[in-house]
Amino acid sequence: MNYTEHNKELLGTLFKRKDPVIFTKADSALLKDGRPFFIPAFTSQCEYETELVVKICRLGRSIARRWAHRYYDEVTVGIDFTARDLQRKLMAEGLPWEISKGFDGSAAIGTMLPLASLGDVQDLHFRLDINGQTVQLGHTADMLFAVDEIVTYVSQFFTLKMGDLIFTGTPKGVGPVRENDHLTGYLEGQKVLEFNVK
Repeated sequence: MNYTEHNKELLGTLFKRKDPVIFTKADSALLKDGRPFFIPAFTSQCEYETELVVKICRLGRSIARRWAHRYYDEVTVGIDFTARDLQRKLMAEGLPWEISKGFDGSAAIGTMLPLASLGDVQDLHFRLDINGQTVQLGHTADMLFAVDEIVTYVSQFFTLKMGDLIFTGTPKGVGPVRENDHLTGYLEGQKVLEFNVK
C-alpha cells in the first residue's frame, strides 16, 4: 500500500500507516535471467505487483535516514507475485500470509541498473506490459514511504547485507496472470525484465 492510488484502490480511501508494512521472501523466491514463472497449483488467483527494487550494496543495521542513500546503488523492476486467494484466506483467519507471497519463483527481478545513470530514486518511472499492453505505470514520487524511509525502517529489525533486495511497493493496476502471458518491465524507458508465464 505504498502508492497513493493503489492504496485508495485497496481501501476505498487513502490511509497511511505510521510505519511501512513489510514481509520477507526466501532466496528460493528469486526468479531471474528471463526464466519462466510457473503458476503454483495451490492458487487460482495469482496476481502481479510491479515494483521498483533496490539492491543493498553494504552491510548495515539501524541505519539513520540521512545515511540510507549510501546503502543502495542499483535498481531494477521486479514482480511481487501474490497468491491472492490464499492471502485473503490467511488474513481472514488472522494468520501470517508469507506463504502467499514468498513461495518459489514469486520474486521476479530484472537487470540491475546503476542508480547513478538514472538520477533521483524518488523520480523514476517504471511500467509493466503484459502481451504488449501496459497494465501498470509507476512513478516513485508517488510513494507514501520513500526508499530511504523503507531502508531505515527495515534495518531496525534485519541486518541488511550486500545483495539483499528490497521491493518498495506497487502502483495501481494489480491483476491476475495467466498461462502463456508475456511480461515485460521497463525502468525509465529501458526494458529490464522479460519472461513468460507457464
